Amino acid sequence: MTAKRILITGAGSGFGEGAAIGLAQAGHTVIATVQVSPQVTELRKKAAELGLNENLRVEKLDVLDPYDVDAAVRDWDIDVLWSNAGIGQSGPTAEIPVDLVRQNFETNVFAPLTLAQKFIRKWIDAGRTGKVVFTSSMGGLFTPPWFGSYVATKHALESFAESLRDELRPFGIKIQTINPGAYLTGFNETLAETAFKWLDDEKNFNKRADVQAGFDELLGGDEGRLDPKEMIDAMIRIVPDDTGKFRNVVPAFVEEMLHQSQAAAWDVEI
Repeated sequence: MTAKRILITGAGSGFGEGAAIGLAQAGHTVIATVQVSPQVTELRKKAAELGLNENLRVEKLDVLDPYDVDAAVRDWDIDVLWSNAGIGQSGPTAEIPVDLVRQNFETNVFAPLTLAQKFIRKWIDAGRTGKVVFTSSMGGLFTPPWFGSYVATKHALESFAESLRDELRPFGIKIQTINPGAYLTGFNETLAETAFKWLDDEKNFNKRADVQAGFDELLGGDEGRLDPKEMIDAMIRIVPDDTGKFRNVVPAFVEEMLHQSQAAAWDVEI
């Protein structure tokens, strides 16, 4: 595989951090971007300790900051844009404050779409090919209770990715999604906690104990607490590759579950 120049958003922790290090170790030139300056310091320190200073560059890129975004597009010459940054809001859809849903869409949908549009235009104007990878989720392909806001953003991201895939094929620009299962990075647990910032048993008809029971059912077992190394290894393989599937669900048992869920959806009654 030819070494690539790869920009990763949301590399301050979890999948992004692990894959940024792994991609650099594999010989790719990586710009690992993080939301806030203290994360820059921490990841630069790790890069130095691992001897990766030459091909693991750490920079601040807040995907909601238009100045950060414009500077990145102007200054960084890359082959692959991997939009990995994301946040989550959880809780019952009938009662979640809509401003929280808007925040979720701003970070998970509008920001990666904006960044993709800008780099795509840069590549096309230069007569170059490129690749955009979006970190979606197993939740981009089905909707469990209590996670409606978060997975709605991933459903939207899936739709944009499918549209971009076909629209950009004549220009030689490739699009992929990566759809992780429930890996134990801390993201899902923090996502679940967001509901309890506003859910109030005295005000809401959905009760905190019922919502917590739903989270526990989805995330409490072994299948909801998978070792993230499996996913990181897959990302290191998928992101720089010139070939492969458009949609990449990991692990395999989650892909099978999604096939079954989508097939069963045709027979669901109200």
